[in-house]
Amino acid sequence: MVIQAQKSKRFNAIFRRYNEWYLLRRHFHSFHVRGQADPLRSGPVLYVMNHSSWWDGLLAYHAEQTLSERDHYIMMDEKQLQKFRFFCKIGAFSIDKSSAAGTVQSLKYALKLLQQGRSVWIFPQGDIKHQELRPLELHSGAGYMLERCPDTTVIPVTLYYTLGLHQKAEASMMFGEALNHSWAELGRKAAMSFIQEKLEEQLDRHKSWIVQDHLQELALFRPYLGTGKSTSDRFEHFGKWVSRWNPFSGS
Repeated sequence: MVIQAQKSKRFNAIFRRYNEWYLLRRHFHSFHVRGQADPLRSGPVLYVMNHSSWWDGLLAYHAEQTLSERDHYIMMDEKQLQKFRFFCKIGAFSIDKSSAAGTVQSLKYALKLLQQGRSVWIFPQGDIKHQELRPLELHSGAGYMLERCPDTTVIPVTLYYTLGLHQKAEASMMFGEALNHSWAELGRKAAMSFIQEKLEEQLDRHKSWIVQDHLQELALFRPYLGTGKSTSDRFEHFGKWVSRWNPFSGS
C-alpha cells in the first residue's frame, strides 16, 4: 500500500524555514542553481534527477519551494518514509522497491498526480549511487508513466557536490532543457534510453562547469542559499582580529 502525500500548508511553512535556516545552512557552504525550474508549457511535469546523496531530496525540496510556482510531489523510499512520516506533509509519497507489485502501485499513484497536472520528482537510479558512476542505469518507471500520460514535460535535473575552498560542501543543481515528445509513440524503452542519454550528458556538462568555474565561486550558477559560515570562515575572522590586536598598545 502506497503511503500517500498529505500536504499541510501550515507544516510546510514551518519545515521550509527549518530546512533552509537550520539543516542546509548548517551543512552546506552554498547552494547554486542553473536553469529554469518551471517549463513554459503548462500541464504535468516529471522531474528526473540523479541520486548521489541523502541530501538530494531536501535540496530538491528547497529548489521547488524557492524557484517554482507549481504543485510538487516527490517519490521517497518506503522504509525511509515510514521512519519520517512528516515528509508526507510536504508532498512525499512512498515506493516499495523490494516488491514489483509495490513499485507498480507507486507508479500508478505518481501517474494519477501527473494526470491531474501536478509535478512529480523521481530518482530513476533507484538507490544512491556515486555521482561519478557511469552509465547512470535508470529504471523504467518514468517510461511507464510517460506511455500513459504522453503530454508530460520531462525536465532532467542534475545535482553535484564538491569540496574545495571551504570546509563545508557546496551543492549545485542544474535544470536542463524541457523535453516534450510523443512519448506513447516513442515507447517505454526508447523513452528511457533517450532520458538516460540526456541526463548523463547534462551531469557530465554540469561537472565540467563546476570543475572549470570552482575557483570563481560558481559564477555560472545563481546562489539560492545564503553562505553558511564554516570553521575556516571563523578562523579567517579570528586571524583578522589577531592582526588588529597589539598587546603592547595598552588598549
